[in-house]
Amino acid sequence: MNRKTAHSARIAAARAALRRDTRGVAAVEFALVAPVLLMTLFGLFDLGYNLYTAELLEGAVQKAARDATIEGSQLKTDSLDQSVTDMVHRLAPAAELTFTRTAYSSFSDVGKPEDYDDLNGNGKCDYGEPYEDANNNGHWDADRGKQGMGGARDAVLYQVEITYPRPFPVTALLGMGSDFTLNATTVLRNQPYDLSETTPHIGNCP
Repeated sequence: MNRKTAHSARIAAARAALRRDTRGVAAVEFALVAPVLLMTLFGLFDLGYNLYTAELLEGAVQKAARDATIEGSQLKTDSLDQSVTDMVHRLAPAAELTFTRTAYSSFSDVGKPEDYDDLNGNGKCDYGEPYEDANNNGHWDADRGKQGMGGARDAVLYQVEITYPRPFPVTALLGMGSDFTLNATTVLRNQPYDLSETTPHIGNCP
């Protein structure tokens, strides 16, 4: 066997040995799979965290709303809101909460516009058309509710918005924002602790 043939044989043997050598394969495979696996896990963790926070917020809002329907609760709205805030902050310390209460005379009025006579048939309240000022604020509104707890027998829409930073920053690699926002809403009727009723005024659209 000449030198050239021997050299070729050694190269072929080395290549064969290299093909049979599986040392380090697991490390390479893990390096390829790990980023996808980690992003998937963080995405699942983020989803689970958000779902749990949503359940916690919903429970806190329901309790605060029930407590707000009893007589004298108008003087305790700050403490009721604080109880919701404290509960959420146990899980999401950096969360920011926004509270809104809107009162309606009945459940069927929630989110509805104030009634008006559309005399010109253009679908707008204008040109002096008469309307029922349900919230008594002096102008026609697309939502007839009035801010606050309202009075006895009123249906109150209680809304809470919570925004907090995602616990896993790597979720940004999945196209998710750095903050997450949740909303909880409930509607309950105030107890009949008073028989007084507010009579809406009739106004004219501009």
